[in-house]
Amino acid sequence: MRWENLTLGSGDSPADAALFGADAVITRTFDTPEFAGITFHEVRARSIINRVPGASRMPFEWTVNPYRGCTHACVYCFARKTHSYLDLDTGLGFDSQIVVKVNAPDLLRRQLGSRRWQGEHIAMGTNVDCYQRAEGRYRLMPGILAALRDHANPFSILTKGTLILRDLELLTQAAQVTDVGISVSVGFTDPQLWRTVEPGTPAPERRLDVVRTLGEHGIGCGVLMAPVIPFLSDHPAQLRDTVRAIAASGATSVTPLVLHLRPGAREWFMAWLGREHPHLVGRYERLYADGAYAPKWYQRRITRQVHELAQEYGIGPTRAGMPRRIREPEPAPPAMPEQTQLSLI
Repeated sequence: MRWENLTLGSGDSPADAALFGADAVITRTFDTPEFAGITFHEVRARSIINRVPGASRMPFEWTVNPYRGCTHACVYCFARKTHSYLDLDTGLGFDSQIVVKVNAPDLLRRQLGSRRWQGEHIAMGTNVDCYQRAEGRYRLMPGILAALRDHANPFSILTKGTLILRDLELLTQAAQVTDVGISVSVGFTDPQLWRTVEPGTPAPERRLDVVRTLGEHGIGCGVLMAPVIPFLSDHPAQLRDTVRAIAASGATSVTPLVLHLRPGAREWFMAWLGREHPHLVGRYERLYADGAYAPKWYQRRITRQVHELAQEYGIGPTRAGMPRRIREPEPAPPAMPEQTQLSLI
């Protein structure tokens, strides 16, 4: 494991230097069914607020990511590539070797209190999910949310995890003093597809229950309909079913994003596709022949269909009286270590 290459002062450029070193790593396993086969690498980060690269198309500049790796095990997750910077496997290793920044809450509070910090918006859940299964044990988010609340610092969260409801009181308190934006990722509602492509996530209907519950408590929640998976979740009837379910949850908005396949994720997804849907391999090779993104004509078609369905089912702008929702980000350029982009698409 290349931890020693990731220490500050190791000769890496400032942009590529990681935030912890070999002397800060403690490896643990837990003898419980929900963590069977999972190894946790506990580290003490040296910095927790990450700057988004200037070339990114993200609508925010700063992020906080308390974890690396993700037990959601989504076969399409672009963030798989980031595990290679630690000499960790980007396939099963990404799903089962989880880096935990155990000092994230205290470090964030200290950085928010620095005179150099200007109180800019902070996005979370944009690299890997901050409410993945590990959060149930490590409980980093309550301290992170409390620090943001106490400094009245605006923030947004993107998640597939129902565990966010554990922190409902903290979210409500924060929304009273600053702008809080919550988005839940639900790309499709097909239960069979969910079980194979997102095996470690809560079911889509449970995620939509999160949207509903947040709305009932005055916290407007949008849905990132991502990913729309070509030939598997893009049939007009499937899109209609998904948008209908999103509308029924009380979502303030729906934003579709088509599957993109960057290096690291592409290889893992295509291996899965070859096992589960071998007849689609050739179609994917043609559709993604020019790179990580589906052709513009295809993306536009999906976006138009979803927007028309959203209008039909009455999903509109954020309702009055709810906290301002942060606009969902668009896909961004390929990741560098600790760079921030959407990991859930």
